[in-house]
Amino acid sequence: MNYDMPFCEKEFMISEIADAIRKATKRSTAQLHQPVFNGNEWLYLKDCLDSSFVSSVGTYVSEFEKKIAQYTGAVHAIATVNGTAALHLALIVAGVNADEEVLVPSMTFVANANAVSYVNAKPHFIDCSEKNFGIDPILLRAHLEKISEVRNGICINKETGRIIRALVPMHVFGHPCDIIELKEIADEFQIIMIEDAAESLGSFYREKHTGTFGRMGVISFNGNKTITTGGGGVIITNDDEIAESARFLSTTAKEQHPYAYVHTKVGYNYRMPNLNAALGCAQLEELPKILRSKRKLTSEYKNAFSRVKNIQFLDDSNFPDSNFWLQTLLLNENYSQYRDAIIEGCIEAGFQVRPAWSPIHSLPMYSNLPSTKLSNTINLSKRIINLPSGMGLT
Repeated sequence: MNYDMPFCEKEFMISEIADAIRKATKRSTAQLHQPVFNGNEWLYLKDCLDSSFVSSVGTYVSEFEKKIAQYTGAVHAIATVNGTAALHLALIVAGVNADEEVLVPSMTFVANANAVSYVNAKPHFIDCSEKNFGIDPILLRAHLEKISEVRNGICINKETGRIIRALVPMHVFGHPCDIIELKEIADEFQIIMIEDAAESLGSFYREKHTGTFGRMGVISFNGNKTITTGGGGVIITNDDEIAESARFLSTTAKEQHPYAYVHTKVGYNYRMPNLNAALGCAQLEELPKILRSKRKLTSEYKNAFSRVKNIQFLDDSNFPDSNFWLQTLLLNENYSQYRDAIIEGCIEAGFQVRPAWSPIHSLPMYSNLPSTKLSNTINLSKRIINLPSGMGLT
């Protein structure tokens, strides 16, 4: 292993970071984000099995949707098989067409751009903010003022000739981005905003839940998320027409009928199974406890890393209303070249840490698409280290 870092300095920094994780978690080993089932999960799953309704028809699906809507403050919730399916469906319902452009961050999970590709549209990458890792509204406005114009209520990219139909900002690691400012820009340029709140269940911005600022929001309940349904996602919206359309398309576009199979559109088998929703209902009951646990872990990490040099731990002073889905270290810029050595050293010490995703614009299938300058994304992606963050660590 050759990272061009003085051996003693490298080993000392790895040791300091591993010791800080050990001190904060009071564990000798820790996974990145492990689900915990301390509530009614077994009870509800057994009830679901006993009912024999384990697929997409069942009372737990409706109950889960109702509880998600109540918690987030949305009028409607449509549960899906996963978060990517939710985003794909949201783009369809929003009217994104083939060969149109969708503004997305490059600092995000690949599913964001993949969902855009599923509707044969083009991801258009926007740089992130150094403050919260989400799309930078100042950079976005300057970019749109330079490359676009609104004609007859439609935003056109003057450089490509394509319609810019939608904006999909993400709340990275659960930290709320500048969503109100982004919504104002989307409205000004006649662009539909769909929030990628996949990681931010339990996060708020100015006392309003993430995912409820745009036309729609999507949340993920994968096994590594704040709460899990095993696999699952949801679309939340206040728009009655959008909710009806999303629900219809998610159930193979089947018309209501007591026995006949009549389908009037190309639909998708995207409805969340009842078995997954049963797990989700139990997990939602535990959500307040989970969020308290994550805030406690944030406090423990803050104390443990307070004397570690050449890093910044992102705590509640940076993000007062975050769910802290993944706890995050930011290496000082002159230490970014040693990130992989630090990650490998911590893993060898028993702590599963990870870097941020590879910037989406750097992946081969997305490397030749429109974008802003992406200097913040490139810089931050080299410096971010996510720490063990599961509820069970406190």
